[in-house]
Amino acid sequence: MLAELPVVSLDVPRRLPRWLKRNVPAGNANHFTARLLEELHLETVCDEARCPNRMECYAQKTATFMILGKVCTRSCGFCSVEKGRTSAPEADEPRRVAEAARRLGLRHVVITSVTRDDLPDGGAEHFYQCVREVRAATGAAVEVLTPDFVHCKEALDRVVDAAPEVFNHNTETVPRLYRQVRGRKSDYRWTLELLRRVKSRDPNIQTKSGLMLGLGETQEELLDTLADLLDAGCDLLTLGQYLQPSPQHLPVVRYVPPEEFDELGRLAKSLGFRQVASGPFVRSSYRAREMVAGERT
Repeated sequence: MLAELPVVSLDVPRRLPRWLKRNVPAGNANHFTARLLEELHLETVCDEARCPNRMECYAQKTATFMILGKVCTRSCGFCSVEKGRTSAPEADEPRRVAEAARRLGLRHVVITSVTRDDLPDGGAEHFYQCVREVRAATGAAVEVLTPDFVHCKEALDRVVDAAPEVFNHNTETVPRLYRQVRGRKSDYRWTLELLRRVKSRDPNIQTKSGLMLGLGETQEELLDTLADLLDAGCDLLTLGQYLQPSPQHLPVVRYVPPEEFDELGRLAKSLGFRQVASGPFVRSSYRAREMVAGERT
């Protein structure tokens, strides 16, 4: 039985625990990836969200492409992506994403975006075009990690029409913490409905969601959320440690040890998720191809 997760903790150490310290990958493959992205003027969530896996993924010549600019229209309490005035979508960005995927030799391409509440469709058409361009140029499987499209079912349906192999939308946290973590525009019930609608419109698409742990959730709340995701038809699950990007962001309430992540992963798999990636460094698109293939992540 898992130990009960505390709601609050006043003695979280200032220094990261030993299991959250990583070695820098050897070699120069990460420079190849970084230079290619710079050449094609592409953004990645790896850079903008300060992902701890950036160097590892770049060294393996992979990245999660972030479309629709690098400025977000929402101010989530956990996210380091820049907020402010956005720019118009770039018409040739889908082609450039496809070119980067081709030159990296990717067989599984992950595309995400900032939230664009300023666009009538939230950027859904841009997602559609990116999926189609990548598939035409590479034949690769495509995974999208989308915002919520502000409850706009038509926008959601447009992305589904592109038939990505995986449709990912993160739950991020438990219902009690939803507005604190994701902001006032977020809606836990719509997150579940979004996943349910994707699956009902195209049962061949694998649906995926992820949660950050260490924000103050309890074990009971976490298990209830997993049950809700399964009821919504979610196939794939990621569980990772929340890390505070800056002093201005939400504090870490608890560092979850690796053994507990392992136990949670086994439990989630036994509950009915097809594949589960659970660990301190797991993020939404971390080793995404291996996860879909059923390999250990």
